[in-house]
Amino acid sequence: MATYRGIRKHQREGNQLVLKYSVLKDGIPLDPKPSQRLNNHSPDGFNWGYSGSGPAQLALALLLDVTNDPIRATGFYQLFKFDIIAHLPMAGWMMEGKAILAWLQDREARERELVRR
Repeated sequence: MATYRGIRKHQREGNQLVLKYSVLKDGIPLDPKPSQRLNNHSPDGFNWGYSGSGPAQLALALLLDVTNDPIRATGFYQLFKFDIIAHLPMAGWMMEGKAILAWLQDREARERELVRR
């Protein structure tokens, strides 16, 4: 299963120094477009470390990429954002796909348990 890494770096754009956030899947940039087709929270791409639109896009993209299942991804990405993405260190992070899948399976089990009650 893939390894994901969030990198924050300064990049010069003309006379300005701009902070850029990129997410890599096994060293290759993760494309936000598949997740943006489901729900376009952030046309500017991914972010993390708080619970806004960029983190929502990242949460959706990661769940979609790990599961390849739009229904599961859209059903749980806001919880994933609040539980995990909002708490990632701004400086950068690394996450295994199997950890994302384990989180999702745990949340799905908890949802099923709630329905049974």
